[in-house]
Amino acid sequence: MANFPPNMGQPYFWGSAVSQPQNMKYYPVPQQNLPPPNFPPPNYRQPPPSYNMPVSNLYENRPGNFAPPYNNTMGTYYQNEVQNTYYDAPYQDQTDVQYDNQNYGLCNYSQSVTGNYNSTWDDGPTYQNNGNTEWSTNTYTSDWYKSQENRASWYETNKTQEDDTKAGYKRYNDPPRNRRFESRSRDREPSISSSRSSNRRRSRSRERSREKRSSRSPYRSRHESQRDSYSKHSRNRSTSRERLHGETDSERRSLYRRSSHTARSPRSFTNCRNARRSRSLDRPSYKSRTASPNRNSSKKDPTERELLLEKYRQGYCATSKDMERKMDELSAMGTEGIMENARKVWTRTAPADLYYTRDETNPKIMNGTPKLHELCDLFKNVLLDRAKAARNLQTPYEPPPRKTRARLCRHKSEACSSSSSDSESSMDEDDRMMEELMAKKQHPHRLHPEMWFNDPGEMNDGPLCRCSAKSRRSGIRHGIYAGEGTINKCDLNANNADKLYHYRITISPPTNFLTKTPTIIKHDEHEFIFEGFSMLSHFPIVKLPTCKVIRFNIEYTILYIDEKLPENFTIRELDYFQTYLFQEILELVDFDLKAAQDREGCGQFHFMPRFVRDLADNGQEILSMNEVLNYLIKSSKLLIDPNDLSRVVEMPQYEWQNIADEVKGMIVTYPAKKPCSVRVDQLDRNQTDHSPGEIAYPEIVHFGIRPPQLSYAGNADYQKAWRDYVKFRHLLANMPKPSFEDKRKLEAKENKLQELRTQSKMKRDVTVDVSSEGFYRTGIMCDIVQHAMLIPVLVCHLRFHKSLDNLERTLGYAFKNRYLLQLALTHPSYRENFGTNPDHARNSLTNCGIRQPEYGDRRIHYMNTRKRGINTLINIMSRFGARTETESSIAHNERLEFLGDAVVEFLTSIHLFHMFPDLEEGGLATYRAAIVQNQHLAVLAKKLNLEEYMLYAHGSDLCHDLELRHAMANCFEALMGSLFLDGGIEVADRVFGETLFKDEEDLAKVWVNYPKHPLQEQEPTGDRQWIPSFELLQKLTEFEESIGIEFTHIRLLARAFTDRSIGYTNLTLGSNQRLEFLGDTVLQLIVSEYLYKYFPEHHEGHLSLLRSSLVNNKTQAVVCDDLGMTQYALYGNPKAELKTKDRADLLEAFLGALYVDKGLEYCQVFCDVCFFPRLQDFIMNQDWNDPKSKLQQCCLTLRTMDGGEPDIPVYK
Repeated sequence: MANFPPNMGQPYFWGSAVSQPQNMKYYPVPQQNLPPPNFPPPNYRQPPPSYNMPVSNLYENRPGNFAPPYNNTMGTYYQNEVQNTYYDAPYQDQTDVQYDNQNYGLCNYSQSVTGNYNSTWDDGPTYQNNGNTEWSTNTYTSDWYKSQENRASWYETNKTQEDDTKAGYKRYNDPPRNRRFESRSRDREPSISSSRSSNRRRSRSRERSREKRSSRSPYRSRHESQRDSYSKHSRNRSTSRERLHGETDSERRSLYRRSSHTARSPRSFTNCRNARRSRSLDRPSYKSRTASPNRNSSKKDPTERELLLEKYRQGYCATSKDMERKMDELSAMGTEGIMENARKVWTRTAPADLYYTRDETNPKIMNGTPKLHELCDLFKNVLLDRAKAARNLQTPYEPPPRKTRARLCRHKSEACSSSSSDSESSMDEDDRMMEELMAKKQHPHRLHPEMWFNDPGEMNDGPLCRCSAKSRRSGIRHGIYAGEGTINKCDLNANNADKLYHYRITISPPTNFLTKTPTIIKHDEHEFIFEGFSMLSHFPIVKLPTCKVIRFNIEYTILYIDEKLPENFTIRELDYFQTYLFQEILELVDFDLKAAQDREGCGQFHFMPRFVRDLADNGQEILSMNEVLNYLIKSSKLLIDPNDLSRVVEMPQYEWQNIADEVKGMIVTYPAKKPCSVRVDQLDRNQTDHSPGEIAYPEIVHFGIRPPQLSYAGNADYQKAWRDYVKFRHLLANMPKPSFEDKRKLEAKENKLQELRTQSKMKRDVTVDVSSEGFYRTGIMCDIVQHAMLIPVLVCHLRFHKSLDNLERTLGYAFKNRYLLQLALTHPSYRENFGTNPDHARNSLTNCGIRQPEYGDRRIHYMNTRKRGINTLINIMSRFGARTETESSIAHNERLEFLGDAVVEFLTSIHLFHMFPDLEEGGLATYRAAIVQNQHLAVLAKKLNLEEYMLYAHGSDLCHDLELRHAMANCFEALMGSLFLDGGIEVADRVFGETLFKDEEDLAKVWVNYPKHPLQEQEPTGDRQWIPSFELLQKLTEFEESIGIEFTHIRLLARAFTDRSIGYTNLTLGSNQRLEFLGDTVLQLIVSEYLYKYFPEHHEGHLSLLRSSLVNNKTQAVVCDDLGMTQYALYGNPKAELKTKDRADLLEAFLGALYVDKGLEYCQVFCDVCFFPRLQDFIMNQDWNDPKSKLQQCCLTLRTMDGGEPDIPVYK
């Protein structure tokens, strides 16, 4: 059956106790039983020819809030979706708020009226009660009668069914359940009348009406009821908004349910359907109505906008559980699965022949027409030059002079020795920070004292960079990427399809990027929704490590998918759009796409907004760029026109609410203000705060967040109280039995923190009221801002990996796993959260981003980085290793540094061992120490220019050369570790040697071409032919059989078992001391590699503890005894029992001999069998907890709150 159109007339008043005439200027329809129609169904939009309509001014005088027919689209409801507005539909779809809440559901039927009777036909079958006329119905009498069987009111009976009606989009379009609109007014009890009915049902309906009349309040006029409805509607809106700001999800959902209105019960749906079916059987002409518009409307498909929004919101997560479920699904799919799922089979661009023409020489290239040039000029004049002109009219502002602060670079030990000087410098730093904040707060062009703005090179509390002039000339932290050169300027009037590579950017998971009011552009009777950005690169992007960023406590993955290049755009349009969005709206003034040395060339990337609509067969149509510029130009109009100010103030509440809902969530801009753009959360036209006769502009209400420096997080008193609380809580946690007084003290400290948090001046949340005078609409909603704020992160990621191509050429090796190289260059202080000035990004997100984002677990920030504290130590060290090689989630280079340290030590040891065959262990250790010390490794890092590729925080810690050199040394060790994992020990050996003797070919040849061991040089093919001649060698064959290894040079095994007390012999050519030196480094390398691969959750310190438990003398002595090595050892003075140290040296010497004779692989297998199985017992028995660690833990546990005895041990 046909769905009736919403009632757009005045409210109904049925069956009142006192009936009064209503002067509504509507023509009455008399009460009578009408015969079946014998003419085609009437057109509900225009009066049919069979009716005699007198000339009337009714249409011109209809109410001002009359919604046009094309706006009568019911909003799509989603379960668990929370809205902060009274009417839960996108602003583009919203109709008149009051009348949407007063729609009356009538079954689709028509009446044949003979004679000179008139009715209102403007918007569907709207019937008005006039005077004492009583109507009866054949359609809903049964429903009404059954509903009245309950003692509760009709409203209360049906109120519980609201969720069924709002459950989803499909229920409104399911033919068996045609939707029914009910009155939402709580000031009146609705009754149903009109149409034919049997006498019995009519009488029972009248009896029910009389019973209702007896308990109803006296009849009020239509205008009083309407006014009460407006005021109550306004109160509900304001109250719900105030309550919703800062509430939890569950509270907001409960409020949503309480504010819901009546819905139709499933039973009434069935009855109405039966009534319609019976009526259709009584009317012979009904089947001929298939061509009728109203007949078709009952089976009409959902509108394009509804389908668009339904698909758009499929990934929307309204609760934390939905978000967790979505995260699990995406993690199960993996990066490749997500990209494949997002890939479209085919795409096309919306035609725009008036603006673009195809190049005659190259059909891929599209050029702009003169009409497009006019559009671009208009865009530049209207949107880009507007802010410049406004800034030129302002009085120039000179910031107050900044105090120069002397930088004292002290040695580390000196800095740690004086706590008083540290506290003084900290206080000075806090004072300087507050001075900067106060100076910015007093800026004359500031929009509001609680809204923060962006200045080039500045953070909220001072300059971004405090580096020296020399340091500013290099480093990624200064926006300088190694290897970036000049890029030739693109042809601004073409799409440069022959030069650019196109990629579609997508974000996973979509939480906080699918907003409830997305940006939609209507073009050519279709609606295009914003889905993200396209990226146009000047160079092809190969498969790189995934770009990840943590925002809103959620780890997002930014993916780029190679797609066919769209056609209808030019570079000039993209440049204008980027300038408008990033510079004029978001004010990311430190975000630059050009190379540091290239000011005149083209940017590294171009970005194009994607407004799309889906097509058949998994296709997609992309809106041409000229329509995007056109939309922005048309949207750029004053938020409140001064000429309409008086009308805006006096208009009814529901009309005003339509205007407010239209701009809610939109970004509006005030050119040249600081900040210039703000998100509209509410629009308030309250005039009570102004003097009588003064008409004030409505106020923009914005819910923002204070910077942490001005909230409790940056307050010195709060920080001190927090440190005291954490320290005391830590002490109580380590006490065997805390006293009652100590617990009360902890509770008092916690209460003090809570008091500081709740102070109004220190709260993070802040409400901003700004006059709307001078603000322009932009047409940009929060979804564009959310996507745009991820672009700087992706740009930095891609530019960084592009510069790594230059490093790989320097190394002479291309990584198979580029992530290892990225990890090696990432300092623990680095956070890839914004990709530009962090305060600029925070300010723009607060001012223009989504208002109420869904937050994940805050532990994600320190889940993989926290390593301090005894609880963390015990927790991590109690974990067993993985069964297979597992990649760690710790995203910095400390673990690689742990492995690289062993690699550098191993490479140095084997070269020195072979280059100096006559040098004893002490000399080898001295030379090795000189090579592997941090000071020398920093020199090697400088040779590779690693400081140009390192990722580390742009703070004061690494501004000093001493700290930077230490970070470079660690980075070089991590680089060696990554080369070892990716290419093997041979690649690491080659790169280390070339770096060590760079530009010194003679020395490099000596380092690389070292001789073999003297025993190997004497017998190049092996010396096992000497076994029958020496009893010692014959005895060693028994040991070979026991371990399953046959040495090629068995004299090496004999030397490993020969103590220096034996002296020099021709059989062994020396003692086992040199082999012991070599075996120690071999064991260190093998154990380090195993721990790195199979213990992914352990940090560097934890891995060091596990390694110490494996390679210490006690463990080595146990392995030596298990293999029975002592019975083969040779000593000049036989000992009754070997000490632990002697047995450990014996095992290390054996490993050294095994490496020289068989290589590293044999040694790895030996450790797999003899060492690594013992790790499980070491972990279970906490054998890793050495005496030094136990002493430190005891000192920490026994300390008091006042910091008395015992002192924390200091190790030197």
